[in-house]
Parts: sequence; structure tokens; C-alpha cells
Amino acid sequence: MMQNVHLAPETDEDDLYSGYNDYNPTYDAEELENDTAFQQAVRTSHGRRPPITAKIPSTAVARPVATGCGSKTSLASSMGRPMTGAIQDGVTRPMTAVRAAGFTKAALRGSAFDPLGQSRGPAPPLEARNEDSPEEKIRQLEKKVNELVEESCIANSCGDLKLALEKAKDAGRKERVLVRQREQVTSPENINLDLTYSVLFNLASQYSANEMYAEALNTYQVIVKNKMFSNAGRLKVNMGNIYLKQRNYSKAIKFYRMALDQIPSVHKEMRIKIMQNIGVTFIKTGQYSDAISSFEHIMSVAPDLKAGFNLILSYFAVGDREKMKKAFQKLIAVPLEIDEDDRYVSPSDDPHTNLVIEAIKNDHLRQMERERKATAEKYIMTAAKLIAPVIETSFAVGYDWCVEVVKASQYVELANDLEINKAVTYLRQKDFNQAVETLKTFEKKDSRVKSAAATNLSFLYYLENEFVQASSYADLAVNSDRYNPSALTNKGNTVFANGDYEKAAEFYKEALRNDSSCTEALYNIGLTYKKLNRLDEALDCFLKLHAILRNSAQVLYQIANVYELMEDPSQAVEWLMQLISVVPTDCRALSQLGGLYDREGDKSQAFQYYCESYRYFPSNIEVIEWLGAYYIDTQFCEKAIQYFERASLIQPTQVKWQLMVASCFRRSGNYQKALDTYKDIHRKFPENVECLRFLVRLCTDIGLKEVQEYATKLKRLEKMKEIREQVSYRVKSGRDGSGGPRGRRDGSAGSVFPDSGHSCSAGSKGERLSAQLRALPGTDEAYESSSNKELDASYVDPLGPQIERPKTAAKKRVDEDDFADEELGDDLLPE
Repeated sequence: MMQNVHLAPETDEDDLYSGYNDYNPTYDAEELENDTAFQQAVRTSHGRRPPITAKIPSTAVARPVATGCGSKTSLASSMGRPMTGAIQDGVTRPMTAVRAAGFTKAALRGSAFDPLGQSRGPAPPLEARNEDSPEEKIRQLEKKVNELVEESCIANSCGDLKLALEKAKDAGRKERVLVRQREQVTSPENINLDLTYSVLFNLASQYSANEMYAEALNTYQVIVKNKMFSNAGRLKVNMGNIYLKQRNYSKAIKFYRMALDQIPSVHKEMRIKIMQNIGVTFIKTGQYSDAISSFEHIMSVAPDLKAGFNLILSYFAVGDREKMKKAFQKLIAVPLEIDEDDRYVSPSDDPHTNLVIEAIKNDHLRQMERERKATAEKYIMTAAKLIAPVIETSFAVGYDWCVEVVKASQYVELANDLEINKAVTYLRQKDFNQAVETLKTFEKKDSRVKSAAATNLSFLYYLENEFVQASSYADLAVNSDRYNPSALTNKGNTVFANGDYEKAAEFYKEALRNDSSCTEALYNIGLTYKKLNRLDEALDCFLKLHAILRNSAQVLYQIANVYELMEDPSQAVEWLMQLISVVPTDCRALSQLGGLYDREGDKSQAFQYYCESYRYFPSNIEVIEWLGAYYIDTQFCEKAIQYFERASLIQPTQVKWQLMVASCFRRSGNYQKALDTYKDIHRKFPENVECLRFLVRLCTDIGLKEVQEYATKLKRLEKMKEIREQVSYRVKSGRDGSGGPRGRRDGSAGSVFPDSGHSCSAGSKGERLSAQLRALPGTDEAYESSSNKELDASYVDPLGPQIERPKTAAKKRVDEDDFADEELGDDLLPE
């Protein structure tokens, strides 16, 4: 054993550099195989322990074990972990305290430096997943159910409710298959209750969205009755909502209260919302006292705008004035919890700060704050308009009280709006003087309020045709706020009424520059271009307006009218058809369309639309006249009688309609009825020459004795007519001096006798029909031989060239009413 012990040779003690090249064989691990003492120690009981299982060398500190000769060698620990310096796969790991890890003599003998063990090759491939295993099938099916639920929710958010319901049903079917498979593989405790809950809840929600309320209630019942679902009682709120939609208010209240009992008091906000639902349901059932209790509890615990407004409604329903005042004060005191506008004003010239303020000035949070403030103002304004007429002896005093309360609150700017609304209330009561006086009080207020009040005053005076006053207040409104589009529009209206269309167009254009969405200015500028006969520009304006207001009847009519003025009847017909699809009962549009078809020669289509127009408005003389003439043209005189009789009822002083009725009787062969009608006309209009002529002819043909009497009256009337014409001629000659007597006689013959049965204005249908009646054969001609000639001469389509009249009437109607709805703009707040 001593053969491996090497003694240090004796050296000179004075050699300071000796011993540095000496080698201590104790640290030579490669010679351990030849070390008899070490091998003997290995063969002891320590070496017969179980083999070492760890392959990775450990860095744990191992205590050296001394050999019999004093040499120290690292051995494996008692737990089977290799000690530092143990041999691993033929490579000796150096002791950490002596040599750095990774640097061994074996590496120097040819093995590459590989501290990460990369030379061992790639890791073995992962074990392939078995697709046919039950666990894998369950996992895939569960993934598919989750995907279906997500697709159902996405379809619902996109508005495709039917697809959302189909996806929800499919998810429910697959989820039931999943539960059965899971029960076969694992124990029932391993069922995914969260997935089952989400599938059922989504299915119930989709049933409710598709208004399949019975199925939704059944699905909710399945969830609520399952005790394994935690917090399922909250879904009774949804069931109460469904009963509320079904107007089953008693059950709705029952389920709301059940949900309220199952929600702990820590969920304060949820309980408040359920209490609001209960109060609203009580209002719908008329139980205002119970509703008041619910809303008062909410206002005492967590004041809310909706609850405060509903409380005011409940007090209004029971007629409690004092409680209405208190509730209004509570509503005013509800905090908005929004930032002031001063926060968005830059306090310095720091560019970084300015950029941040610009970024947050219109972000989503700021938009939400604006919406909340607008909602609060809407509730306050509506509540004030509701209670002001009833809380005091008069609505004016009530408005004054509301204004004072608002002025003392955080909604100071609403006080002026309430004052303007007070003026609107005066207008509804037809008290224009008080409305004007109220609005005039704003003349000394700030520019915004002054402009709003002046705009409304201009509108009022415009409606009363006091264009001077309207123009004055329009100027005041424009001077107070040059960027007020309503004020500029009203100013343009006053200029338009005075006939200065170019200047009116300039005001309308300025209003559009200030507010491109001002549809009133765009419409009025289109009318202005029509007046200036700039039809292409007018059409462009109305087409732009049509892109904004897709279903505006006035815009559609104006487009059709412009195309008609441009002599494009096909386009005019197309736009009138669109107009009729929007307002199918508009008699003017139907008659206009009938007139266009009549002008194009399509009598059948014209007859159809004229009949529709007559059905909706049987008092339109032009339509009645056209229909009567159409039946005469088609040889159905009996059907024409009813239309002329109606015309005679509408215009009883116009003899021409009764003459047309008698003529229809005569043409249809009912001579006795025609004779009786002529006699009745003669009694009403004894100086009508045409009636006497027909009486003489009929009596002569039938052989009645009254013929001589009527002939005498006819001669006397003709002589009186000649005398009157001579007197009229002499008077005119004295006024005009010398001139062509023949021309004067002819020019005045048609209008001397307004009571002679043909007193319509020149160019009208009545004058032409009367002139045709005067052209009937004389008494000395045979009656039967002249009947066909009279039919052709007297009833030549009386409405052919006169279709302009219904168009002009409709155009005038729209032109005169153009500003009735537009000029007020947004300043006059309607109820």
C-alpha cells in the first residue's frame, strides 16, 4: 500500500521557487483503477449499494472520504447521487473547487468541448397523440362547443339573430353529446359545469332575442332549478324582463323580487337596477304609490337620473304638486361625475401638453361624458316642461319657478332654454304677443341666446308675413352669431320673399359653409335656382339633399318637378313613382303622374292614377273634370254624370257643371231627364243664354208648348246682351279715344257678363267648355242630325293642354310651405 505513497524530496529551504512543478498523485483520478486501497474500499458494503440512476453530474458538495493511507477521494452519496468528481459515461468531471466545469483531461485527449451536451444528438420525438382515444375525442368536442357559442354571440352582435339561434341550438346538441361521452369515460364529478351553463345561458338569450319567449323561459328554468349552478338565481331578472315584454306585469314583479332576495346586499348596483325595473313595472300597472316607494328608496340610497325622472312622473300621475317640486330639486341635485370643460383648455403654451389635451378632447371618455350630460339635460328639460303647467296656478309661474331652480344648480345654461321653451308654449296656445315678448327679453343676453331668440322671432314674423320685422330680427340673429345657420337661413328666406333670389342664394350658401348638414338651406337654395331658371344647379342641390334625406316627399317631388321643367317626362315619371312609394295616398302626386301619362298619350295609365287621386280626394275639380271628359270621350256618358254632379256640388254657382250634367243626359238618350235638368238650371240661372238655347231645341224636338215661352226669353236676353255690349263699347271708346271698334268689341265680348255662365278666367278649362257649349247648333237645325257633330265638337279632351294646373297647384303648395318646417332650425325646442 505504501508503494503509492510518494515522499517529498529534501530540497534546499532557501529555494523560494521550488515545489511549483511537483505533482501530487492524490488528485490523479485516472489512476484510481490501479489504486488498491480505493478498489478495496469500493468492494466494501458502501460499494455494494444499489447502482446510481442519475446520469447528469451533480454539483452538490460531497465530503471527501479518506482512504486507509490518508488519500481523500470523492465517493457517491448515500442517496445514489454522484458526487463531485464522479465518473460519468467515461468522462471524469473535475472537482468544482479545483478545476472549472467542462475542462477535463479527457477533453484534451480528443473529445470536443460540449458543456451543453449537444453531441448526444436530438431529443427523441414526442409520443404521437392518439386521435382515437376517448379523452382526445372529448377534448375536441369541447373545443367545438366553445367555438359554436362564440360564433353565436358574434352573429347576435352583427344583427343576424336567426344564425345566432341556429349556432346556439347546435352548441346545445353537441354539449349534450359531450356530457354523455364524459359520463362513460370519467365520473360525473368531472363534468364541465361552466360549459353547460354558458351553453344554456346563450341559448336562452338567443331565444329571447328572436322573441321566442316560451322557449327562453323554459331554458332559464332549467338553469335556475339546477342547484349545481352557482348564482343562477340572478337569471330570474332576465325572466322578469321577458314577462315584462309579454305585458305579464304581475309575474314580472314576482321574478324581480325573487331575484332581489337572492342577490346579497354587497352587490348594491345590481339591487338598485332591479329596484328600478320594479318601479317601472308598477308604473305600467298604474300602481303609482308602489312605484313611488321604489324610486324614493333609490333616490335615498344612490341618486340616479332615471329614477329621479320616473319619480317625477309618478308624482305627476297622482297630482302631488309639492312632491313634484321636491322630486325636481332632487333630480337637479344628482351629480353627473364628469370633468369640467376647463380641463380641456391648455393652461400653458407647452406643445407636449397641448398635444395631450387635443388627443383627449374628443376621445371615447369625453364622448361618454357628453352623452351623459346631454341625457341629464334632456331629463331636466322634459321634467320641467311636464310639471311647469301644473305646479302653479299658471304655466308661466310654473316655468318661472323651474327657471329659478335651474339657475341655482349646475345646469345654469338650461335656464335660457327653458325661457325659450316658455315662448314655444305661448305659441302652442296661439298667444303670439306673449311669445314675442318673452323672446324679446333675450335681446340683452349673451350672443348665443340672443341669436337663438332672434332667430325664432324672425321665424314668427315670417309666418305672419311681416317681412320687414322678420328681416330685422334675422339681421339681429346674424349679427349676434354669424355662424348660426338657422339665422342665415331665415335671413335668406326674407330676401327670397322680397324677390331678390341672387342675394337669397348667397345667404343659403353661407349657411351651408357654416354647417354642411343644414338641409333647410340646401333645400331653399334649390328652390332659388328654380326661380332663377338654373335648372341644372337646382337638380344638383335636390339630388344632394336626396342622398341625405332618402325618403323626403318634398325632395322627391322637387326632383320630379325639375325634370318636368327640363322636359324629361320619363325621369319625372320615375321620381314621381318613388314619391308615391313614400306617400301612396298623396292625391296631388297621383294627379301629377296621371297628367304626365296623359301628356305622353297613355290614357289608360292616366285614367288609373286619376282614379286613385279621386279616391283619396274626391273634391279636386281638375281631376273630376278630367275623369268626366274621359268617360265622354269613351262614349260612357252615364258614368260621366256622377263626376259632373259632384263638381256642381263643389261649385254650385258655376253653371257649366250643371250644363254638362244635362248634356250627358241628352247624349245618353234620356231626353226627359235632360229637359228637367235644363229647366232646373233655368230657374237657378234665368239669364243663362246657353240653357235657354237647349230648352228651345229640346222643346221643339219633343213638341212641347213651352217652346214659344223659352224662345221669347231667349230673344229678349240676346237683345239685352247686344245693348250691354253697345254701352260697354261706348264707355270704352270714350276712355280710350279713337280705335278699332271691331277689335274692342271682340276683345271684351268674353268678360262682360260674369253671370252668363262662362265667367272663368281666360285660358281655363271652364271657359273653353263654355265656349264649346256656345258653339252648339242653333234652334233651326234638326236635333238628331246634329248630335254626333256636337259630341265631337264640344268634348275634345278638355284636360289635354291644361295639365299645368295641377302641377302648378302642387308646386305652389310645396313652395309656400317650404319654410314652414325648416326655418326654425334647432333653436326652437319642440316638445
